Amino acid sequence: MNPLTSRLSFRTAGESHGGCVVAMLEGLPRGLLLDTKAIDAELRRRQGGAGRGGRQRMEHDAVKVLGGLRRGRTIGSPLCLLVENRDATIDELPEPTRPRPGHADLAGCYRWLDRDIRSTLERASARETCARVLAGAVAMQLLATADAVTFGFVRSVHRVRLLDSIPGELATSAVAALRLRRDATALYTLDAATSDRMLAEVQEAGRKQDTVGGIVEVRCAGLLPGLGSCLQWHERLDARLAAALMSIPAIKAVEIGDGIAAAALFGSEVHDPILPFGPGRESLPRSSNHAGGLEAGMTNGENLVVRAAMKPISTLPQPLPSVDLADGSAALAGYERSDLCAVSAASVVAESMVSLVLADALLARVGGETMDEFGARLLQFRAAIERVSRGSSSQKS
Repeated sequence: MNPLTSRLSFRTAGESHGGCVVAMLEGLPRGLLLDTKAIDAELRRRQGGAGRGGRQRMEHDAVKVLGGLRRGRTIGSPLCLLVENRDATIDELPEPTRPRPGHADLAGCYRWLDRDIRSTLERASARETCARVLAGAVAMQLLATADAVTFGFVRSVHRVRLLDSIPGELATSAVAALRLRRDATALYTLDAATSDRMLAEVQEAGRKQDTVGGIVEVRCAGLLPGLGSCLQWHERLDARLAAALMSIPAIKAVEIGDGIAAAALFGSEVHDPILPFGPGRESLPRSSNHAGGLEAGMTNGENLVVRAAMKPISTLPQPLPSVDLADGSAALAGYERSDLCAVSAASVVAESMVSLVLADALLARVGGETMDEFGARLLQFRAAIERVSRGSSSQKS
């Protein structure tokens, strides 16, 4: 079991130029109908976005199911998913000796006490994230059975930022239209004019032989309250989400809700007033959502809102100063085929990682070894939430 999950166990295997990348997802209920075309669609999105390198034109990522599925449904055993690498040249590639600043190259040498940069960079490569998208796409399908929908997009690229164009409370019914709007842009953002300005930043970086980063945002609409826990540090959902997002290559900061901006406000400006119970939802509504749907490590029924900041790609076409480990002399850093900007891809991976954490929290709270059992318990949980919200004296679930 992963340290920051309690019901789902998720692991990946494979190298950037090895034969394949593999995702193993264990803990799914028996009977989940799996849409492999939807998984392939997420894999294609991960390969898209302006600023991507030649590797994305070479690979044609598609899922292969190796185990855990029968007649299109999960059977309760580990689900094993694979993406083949067309560029499987790991044994023929040259041995780098000039570590790249910002990459795993030199830190890996110290970790394994050798100068085998190739072995380190092959696993540290962002190619591994296609396995995360495999598992995340499955998690999204599980969340959908509880009417929860995740939605990731690009908030900024370099100095260009998208002004807020999503309503404060995003309805699940609005996500489909937002996805179409996002996927029609070059940078997976929500405004064509902003996307054009972002694209200009990427193109300018290319002219300068440089790279740019940005900020991605993930929201989840329809998420039930009461997921997560405040009992132990590793059970808090905000801690799990932060760890999941920070584990994505090149992510350097994470915020939830107002995040860093909240530190400069008064408490009266930050905390979300609770309103009386009304029709259309189980939980008590809020007049704002500065908390981003999380309080004390638990969901409160509002939209989940998280952001992650991605640094510029560390493989620069115009290399930075480094050292040649072969003889200790000063040298320019090595160059491996890379992207100018991978913020669009990061938004897809972030959506997958958030979905995995939320699916785990949902399964942990509701339970059930089969989808039928999960569905029955989900109905009971929803009814109990509504009783709490209405102020009924009977709160048995």
